[in-house]
Amino acid sequence: MIGLCLGLSGVIWAQLELSEFTLAWDHTIEKIRWEEDYRVTETGLALGEARIKGNGAGMEIPENARLENGSWHYYRQLPPLQPLKLGRTPQAGDYQLCHAGHCQPMAHWLGPPTLEHPSVELWSCERRSIIQR
Repeated sequence: MIGLCLGLSGVIWAQLELSEFTLAWDHTIEKIRWEEDYRVTETGLALGEARIKGNGAGMEIPENARLENGSWHYYRQLPPLQPLKLGRTPQAGDYQLCHAGHCQPMAHWLGPPTLEHPSVELWSCERRSIIQR
């Protein structure tokens, strides 16, 4: 079965038994929340709907976005991402992984963001290859 792996350069730091999740974060300057929904597939992480609470410096709302319940909802056409690379530093704050209506900071699985590991990768992987960091 397919799950979600978190790590770097193919080294698994944590593995989650998820088939879908939301990646959420606050823009480092504007402090506006972004959310992206993903499905975990054999070919990678398939981006679904994305949402943003507003706009600001470097944060343009896409033309096809619709305002619903205080957030702009839109879709981007991307091939499945394998891996999805994220910057993760103490200055920028942490991402949240949300599933079934519950969100946890990545620090829950990986510890707090550090300068020694300023990025993390997410990818789909076989659940049987579990190696904990």
